[in-house]
Amino acid sequence: MPSDNPFNASATLSTSSGDVTYYRLRQLADDGLGDIDTLPYSIRILLEACLRNVDGFIVTEEDVTALAGWSADVVDPAEIPFKPGRVVCRTSPVSPPSSISLHSVRRWSA
Repeated sequence: MPSDNPFNASATLSTSSGDVTYYRLRQLADDGLGDIDTLPYSIRILLEACLRNVDGFIVTEEDVTALAGWSADVVDPAEIPFKPGRVVCRTSPVSPPSSISLHSVRRWSA
């Protein structure tokens, strides 16, 4: 069974509304997996999403390691697992974009 936190990167923040779990990219840099500070913001978002969703099946530890060491100079045809929770889309050409929960779309279409 895969670990829920294979990189020991999860941390808890106590707020007045309750505890919140977040994932620290800094832990990956401290473990020598890459220079996270130099990664483009978009790659950091993908990296955090992979780190949060490591399950050993769809998102593996190797996926996280590969993204942490990402370089624009290296062409790598490997796929990146991406599991969005929300998407921004238009319901009509004249309406403003809105955020839609994929869970509610799946439930509505079932």
